Amino acid sequence: MRIVTATAVALVLVGAAAPAATAHQPVTDGIWRTDGYGTVLSIRNGTLQEYQTTAVSCIAGDTAQRTGPDAYTTPGGTVLTVRTRGDRDRASVRLDGDVGVRNLHRMTELPGACTRSGPGGSLASFDVFWQSFEENYPFFAAKGIDWHAVRDRYRPTVHEGTTPDELFAVFSKMVESLHDAHVAVWDVDGDGDGDGEPDRAFAQGRPGTVQPDGKLDAKVKEFVVERDLKDARNLQDFAAGRITHADLPGGQGYLRISGFGGYAGGKASYADELAELDKALDTVLGQERTRHLKGLVIDLRINGGGSDAMGLHIAGRLTDTPYLAYSKRARNDPADPTRHTRPQALYVTPAQGPRYTGPVAVLTGGSTVSAGETFAQALMDRPGRTVRIGQPTQGVFSDVMVRKLPNGMSVWLPNEELLTRSGRTFDGAGIPPHLTEPVFTKEEFDRNRDSAFDRAVQVLRDGALPSGAANPQIRGQARGPGR
Repeated sequence: MRIVTATAVALVLVGAAAPAATAHQPVTDGIWRTDGYGTVLSIRNGTLQEYQTTAVSCIAGDTAQRTGPDAYTTPGGTVLTVRTRGDRDRASVRLDGDVGVRNLHRMTELPGACTRSGPGGSLASFDVFWQSFEENYPFFAAKGIDWHAVRDRYRPTVHEGTTPDELFAVFSKMVESLHDAHVAVWDVDGDGDGDGEPDRAFAQGRPGTVQPDGKLDAKVKEFVVERDLKDARNLQDFAAGRITHADLPGGQGYLRISGFGGYAGGKASYADELAELDKALDTVLGQERTRHLKGLVIDLRINGGGSDAMGLHIAGRLTDTPYLAYSKRARNDPADPTRHTRPQALYVTPAQGPRYTGPVAVLTGGSTVSAGETFAQALMDRPGRTVRIGQPTQGVFSDVMVRKLPNGMSVWLPNEELLTRSGRTFDGAGIPPHLTEPVFTKEEFDRNRDSAFDRAVQVLRDGALPSGAANPQIRGQARGPGR
């Protein structure tokens, strides 16, 4: 999510009657508070304005213009759908390409902090930075981090004369120990050139893993094509090269997905991206091919994420039976990290047209990130036989909250959990494989080996899926029920 993303603490002015709607005023016009996420939305005269709030701040976020009866489009082309639910005091917002909705409750007016200018110096930025994590971040306890001790250590080092360079360094140190690939500190215009582009950023993933980027993707793709697919037929690229398919010897198929987006280039809409994905799937899993396919290798080992909805869309081509992919919940009490929004159950729905329901081997590793991981999770309870081979995924599943700071910097952080049907989540440690093999290590490259790929081909050929592959409720990190 890039809009409608924060966590509220001072937003308790809920329950007032909705203002009467006129023939010219949509019923969604007014002031709304999200359930969780700490966001306030103002919808007036065809303009949607986001406000990002904490107990100490209210900062204007993104805007969108009405482009349809329920639709609002941001300058970047992202479409949000806002609809009432039951009565005019309740509504929901959905971001195009996201999964699930966020519930809204009507307010009588904007919080006071949103109607006046707040302080913009280094101390104010520190306080908003710390408070944003305090109210939203779900994993301090699991990671053994005392966030209050972090504040006590670093706030005395900040004063109104603290430079942007110094403050950026402080923020980076504060979140370094989280080892969370969905946490980042951005200085959008630290060099003062006014181009609006990030000039520096701090982010890091789980120790021992490599974050995927274009250079790594190109290196691995070349290796796979030359080594693994040298005897394959019908090698094809789709979706701006982010999807690769080939027919392997022995009647198996190979499908490499390096991300869930960027398929149509530029500022393409989600509909355009989805159309490109369907073009690929219509070829990869067409009627003739699925009729004879004896096994499918899905390679997610270098996958930088993107749209969770696209992952569910692909999963719909791999089943004849609807099933639960996962449930999503978010932190919903700024003072209590154990309280969450009611989990939203999200399902895989069989696609129209040809589908493949045979055995699947999913290749994963530490460079399987974000939507790559939610797709892997969506296949865990797939009715067909599914085995994961390689290394644990990165361990970041939440949408990313983008929080602006008073001094112009911004921070990214997660606030959600994705639960299996048994209430497990894999944040931090990642989803483990059924069969462990090295993934793109120096030794593998040096010896021209791809042990995970070879194991997948063997398993599918021999039909020797390990126990648990057909009923893969494996242990993750236990979470209590949402409250």
